Amino acid sequence: MESAPAITALSALAHAGRLEVFRLLVRAGPQGMAAGDIARATGSLANTLSTNLGILSVAGLVESRRDGRSIVYSAGYGRMRELLAFLMEDCCGGKPEICAPLAAVASQGCAGEAATA
Repeated sequence: MESAPAITALSALAHAGRLEVFRLLVRAGPQGMAAGDIARATGSLANTLSTNLGILSVAGLVESRRDGRSIVYSAGYGRMRELLAFLMEDCCGGKPEICAPLAAVASQGCAGEAATA
């Protein structure tokens, strides 16, 4: 990942409402959630949620698809992985013990995704 898309993604996440939506969608898994369900879960107004989803979408952190009359949003797991890899690229400086706790957290936190993928 280059710096520009990383900055765009980090900027998108640097807002409490967008971070809450993104984390909710990560927990929801690849099936995602309808916009109305996201609004109810986060207590967001429709126009605020729409703006936040648009910003996250431009950053590649959220994907959408139509399901009947609803638009279903899901986390952009590919971009999330790219961003995490970018942030950890230079992490260890030859000292793997620095990043080892992060690898343990990632393997525990993503176990459900591996089972559903």
